[in-house]
Amino acid sequence: QVQLVESGGGLVQPGGSLKLSCEASGNVALIKNIDWYRQPQGKERELVGTITARGRSTYADSVMGRFTMSRDNARTAAYLQMNSLRPEDTAVYYCHVKLFLTSDDIWGRGTQVIVSS
Repeated sequence: QVQLVESGGGLVQPGGSLKLSCEASGNVALIKNIDWYRQPQGKERELVGTITARGRSTYADSVMGRFTMSRDNARTAAYLQMNSLRPEDTAVYYCHVKLFLTSDDIWGRGTQVIVSS
């Protein structure tokens, strides 16, 4: 099994930055792509971006140019660098993986980001 734990959330002023971490444990060899999702209060969950095993990233239009994903070579952690934050970025942010071979969907418990004055 694989477990994911997000960290790094908090309260930040508009225009500020945060870096989120997603720490993986268990059978990390089964991890292929890593996704970041977010869910604002009272709204549906949305995909923020995806980073492949080779480090190629895609992003939602709403965060393009402001957010950057990265991962370590051992696939033990993934990161989401968030710059130029806006109030509409306020959400609980989750990392997600779909495991190779088993096809299990694994979610972290989320970390809260609040962008407010």
